[in-house]
Amino acid sequence: MTVFDRLDATHDPKVRSWLAAANGSGCAFPIQNLPFGVFRRARSAEPFRGGVAIGDQIVDLAALAEADLFTADAAEAVRAGSLPSLNSLMQLGPQSSSALRHALFDALMQGSVHERALRNCLVAQADAAFSLPAQIGDYTDFYISIHHATAIGRQFRPDNPLLPNYKWIPIGYHGRSSSIGVSGQSFQRPQGQRAGSAGNPTVGPSSRLDYELEMGIFIGTGNSPGTPIPLAEAENHVFGLCLLNDWSARDLQAWEYQPLGPFLAKNFATTISPWVVTLQALAPFRVPFSRPESDPQPLPYLESAPNRQAGAIDIRLEAFIQTANMRQRREPAHRLSGTSFRHAYWTISQLVAHHTVNGCNLRPGDLLGTGTQSGPTPAEAGSLVELSQGGSQPLQIGTDERRTFLEDGDTVTFRGWCERPDAVTIGFGEVHGSVLPATNAGAPTLRD
Repeated sequence: MTVFDRLDATHDPKVRSWLAAANGSGCAFPIQNLPFGVFRRARSAEPFRGGVAIGDQIVDLAALAEADLFTADAAEAVRAGSLPSLNSLMQLGPQSSSALRHALFDALMQGSVHERALRNCLVAQADAAFSLPAQIGDYTDFYISIHHATAIGRQFRPDNPLLPNYKWIPIGYHGRSSSIGVSGQSFQRPQGQRAGSAGNPTVGPSSRLDYELEMGIFIGTGNSPGTPIPLAEAENHVFGLCLLNDWSARDLQAWEYQPLGPFLAKNFATTISPWVVTLQALAPFRVPFSRPESDPQPLPYLESAPNRQAGAIDIRLEAFIQTANMRQRREPAHRLSGTSFRHAYWTISQLVAHHTVNGCNLRPGDLLGTGTQSGPTPAEAGSLVELSQGGSQPLQIGTDERRTFLEDGDTVTFRGWCERPDAVTIGFGEVHGSVLPATNAGAPTLRD
């Protein structure tokens, strides 16, 4: 059985939870979702531990382990999930996480004999502080939106926006894991070299700071060095997905990215949402993966009938901005754009298969970023560099502000969810991060 086939009782849209907050319209975390995260009570010295979102509450997996309600694979998964990171749970693989999902579903549904015991394991999300879901050993960022790649390429190469390899290979680069933070992350405006006049670069704070609307993919069970993961098995090595903002300093990137790719322009901050939605929860929202017939079709190691039939996922994504002035006036965030992950040029399975075809070993808790997700229309752009057309057309923000790129005090928020008429809508929650002023802003200009 593959993840493409895993529609089961836990997806039944008629089932309701005894927790009323999980049944309301617009709830991101109904009983059909059950995403994982790591938390503790805010302003406490409690150890962080794994939890599962349900309605406006968290099932405390450490408390659930002490309650000793489950058996077999589900019990092992609870114990693994009760630790300060989810790496051990991720390593157990889809059989164990699926067993825990089913056990929690049964315990949280209306009429469950475990209601009283489970109520004693609940912590309000409003009272929680979150940590990264996993210890992230490695981070790879891909570039799988052809609409984003084309829009960016057109700014530099109007007649030939895509490089020759783009339609043949999932483009990616190795990112920096140490600067990944959970939602609520604030960071200083990055500094570095930028192109200057007369061929002499300058060093100083970025003036073209941007966000990137992405999905994050957490690896579950890893693979041994030298052992590629075939396409048919790829998603059995994926634990789940989160929202991801891979902040980007466009001016630094333009100067430094050749010949080896992004460096200081990308390594200063990446922000992810606290909740990881499992692939099993996303099963009802699978959609076909396709390519235009005129495009090169994937090479054999990236091609399969199941991937064609249901390799893509319809995850709706939105980006918002709230400036410092807007917060002061208590104005709501301004919606910048919306799109869907279904427009990606490559699937999750293809990313994993390509990442390991050379024998690269992935480990539990490794994170893959999808790259900026943009759709086929201008309103679906996943970054400011697209929305402002390289900074040439400022955007109206709120009542009286404009933006080409991010300014100090700006907060960017992403939201994600899945919906279809015959399924219960599930959400990813949100991820937000804020820009602080640069430190040492008076850095000198480099001279010969």
